[in-house]
Amino acid sequence: MSAGNVLSGVSAPDRETEAGRARGYALLATLLVRPPDGALLGRLGMLDTDGTALGEALAGLGEAAREARAEAVEREFHELFIGLGRGELLPYASYYLTGFLHERPLAKLRAELAALGIERADGVAEPEDHIATLCEVMAGLIDGSLGHGSLGDGSLGDGTGPDGRIFERHLRPWADRFFADLEQAKAARFYRAVGRLGRVFIGIETEAFALPA
Repeated sequence: MSAGNVLSGVSAPDRETEAGRARGYALLATLLVRPPDGALLGRLGMLDTDGTALGEALAGLGEAAREARAEAVEREFHELFIGLGRGELLPYASYYLTGFLHERPLAKLRAELAALGIERADGVAEPEDHIATLCEVMAGLIDGSLGHGSLGDGSLGDGTGPDGRIFERHLRPWADRFFADLEQAKAARFYRAVGRLGRVFIGIETEAFALPA
């Protein structure tokens, strides 16, 4: 499985690029909402590189997956994000931007999601500014499964669509710092590769949205 089959570049708002962006966000969301099981680790272990920075990050994730065991990754996830009282990292926009949970960044995000017709699913305890939720929202806005976007809509990927607004206001100000922290976290082993992938992916998104529409 090549890097291009999972993620693609983000420089042009065409259908294949948007599909790649959606897959990238969906992958990050999947890895950050719960630890991967053995089956997912097996699929990730087939990732290789296409020679790009993103491809190298994916290859690193593949190598980490091949070396990991599901039970160990589950313990690692608990130490990083849950812990006894709290984990090593708090993956929330409010915390990274204000130092506290459930602050104004969360209220602003909830208002924008409501305007897009996106509501938190029943039974979900995490606030909407969790990094996994934001990645899931971005994937849904890009592929059209959430909000008012649609795959291939020219407004997507150029900074003027809902994905651009959510990224600029609720991911760009802090996500790169979170992924850098994850990459260097004491408890991280498998998740160091997830941190690297997230850092590289967010960097590409940041550069792409900065380009003139």
